[in-house]
Amino acid sequence: MHKKRRGIGFYLMIILATLSIAGCAQPEAPPETTTNVDMLTEEGTYEVQTQDVSYFENANGFLAKPTETGSYPGVIMIHEWWGLNENIKDMAKQLASEGYVVLAADLYDGQVAADSDAARELSSKARAEPEKAVENMKAAAAYLRDEQAVTKLASMGWCFGGGQSLQLALSDEDLDATVIYYGSLVTNETELAGIEWPVLGVFGDQDTSIPVDKVNAFDAALDNLGVENEIYVYPGVGHAFANPSGANYAAEETKDAWEKTVSFLDAHLR
Repeated sequence: MHKKRRGIGFYLMIILATLSIAGCAQPEAPPETTTNVDMLTEEGTYEVQTQDVSYFENANGFLAKPTETGSYPGVIMIHEWWGLNENIKDMAKQLASEGYVVLAADLYDGQVAADSDAARELSSKARAEPEKAVENMKAAAAYLRDEQAVTKLASMGWCFGGGQSLQLALSDEDLDATVIYYGSLVTNETELAGIEWPVLGVFGDQDTSIPVDKVNAFDAALDNLGVENEIYVYPGVGHAFANPSGANYAAEETKDAWEKTVSFLDAHLR
């Protein structure tokens, strides 16, 4: 497993010409049937309350937060190409139990894909309107700051959502951390220069849509800019290895990556 760290930079956003639509299209069933929560970690410290919240146009997000009153950091959680399904909601609850206010954003206006064809159509539509997707995530950030009074704020996502997490970082949104699970990457230093906070990246070395040389180029660009980063490349696993419904699912690597994610967020948001 490859690991790196470092730290800073500036801004410029682009529309990615090549996006990993095919990368999300692993042979997998609709991800409503299986979730990660049972095997990820022991139960978190906090009891969790949840509700659906309206935060942007037609988008209703899933809010999960500790029941106990207090000041907590916030996380914008961005779904895979399937949409805001039960797996993502369970991950939001899992992270909330660690002491975070989590808003699982909805970039599909309430639609959840039942199969790969529908997922491809929904993700393609969202990618065709990149400004709207960024507006949506910015509205999620504003909701967490204004309505939930979070102390610090990060974004995180898987696959489609991992790429969107990076796109939010490339906008003028001020964050405290960015987490990317096998999302589409930008390697141009000018475009990455606006990132002034730590980045965590999680990838598999068998991922043909986000190949290792692309990950290494991303890693090197962050290093050259002085952006603090932790980049992990897990050997022997492919794209979407943390999706429990997919053929590429790797339980032990998923558990390890989640533990690293929580540690990373704890280090930079608390």
